[in-house]
Amino acid sequence: MHILLTGASRGIGAATYKALKDAGHKVAGQSTKGGDDLIAADFTDPDAPRRLWEQAFAQLDERIDVLINNAGIFEPVADNASDKNWHAAWARTMQVNLQASADLCRLAIANYRSHEPAGGRIVNVASRAAYRGDSPKHWHYAAAKAGMVAMTKTIARGYARENILAFAVTPGFTMTGMAEDYLDSRGGPELLKDIPLGKVASPEEIAETIRWLAADAPPSATGAVIDVNGASFVR
Repeated sequence: MHILLTGASRGIGAATYKALKDAGHKVAGQSTKGGDDLIAADFTDPDAPRRLWEQAFAQLDERIDVLINNAGIFEPVADNASDKNWHAAWARTMQVNLQASADLCRLAIANYRSHEPAGGRIVNVASRAAYRGDSPKHWHYAAAKAGMVAMTKTIARGYARENILAFAVTPGFTMTGMAEDYLDSRGGPELLKDIPLGKVASPEEIAETIRWLAADAPPSATGAVIDVNGASFVR
C-alpha cells in the first residue's frame, strides 16, 4: 500500500514509519523540518497540507491508499495567561492538531473518490484526552483531540458507502520524549498509579495498532476508536 504519514520523525510517528516500511508498504513521511527522506511541512502554515499532499502524491507514484494523521503539538498555556497569549496558543494548537488533519482528510477523500473503484483509508491519531480531558494547561489540546475523534466518526458515517474508511487511535501516555517530560512534570512514578497496567505504552505498541488499522482492520470496523492506554481510561 502507498501511505502518507504525518509526524514521522520521532516517537509514535517514527515507530509507525518503521512498522509500515518493515511490512512492505511504500511510505511518504512528513516532519516539520524534513530530512532523512521525510517531506518538510510546517502545519502552522495553512497552505502546508495541500503542498504536502501534492509532494507525497508525486513521491508515491501518484497513488495514496492510506492517510495517517499523527502530527501534533502539546504546548501548555495557563488559564490566567493574557488574552493575546491564550488566543495564540489555542489558534496554534487547533491549526496544527486539528485543522491540518482536517485539510488532509478532505484532500484524501477527494482523491479516494477519483479511484476506480473508489476507496481508501484514514487513520487519525487522537488521544485519551479526547474523552477524559487533560491538565488545566491543556484545554486546547484536549479540545483538538476531541475534534479529531468527532471528525473521524463523521467521515466513517458519511463516506462508508464509497469504501472510504476512517479509524482513530487514542493513546494515553506513551514513552516518547514529549510524554517523558510530561510525566516528570506531573510526579513521575506517582502518575503511574493511574494506569492499571502499571506502565506507559511504548511507541511500538501504538505503531502496531496504527499499522493494523491502516492495512488489516476489516471494513466493518470503520468508525472505530481504539484505546491504547493501559486501562487508564475505559469507555
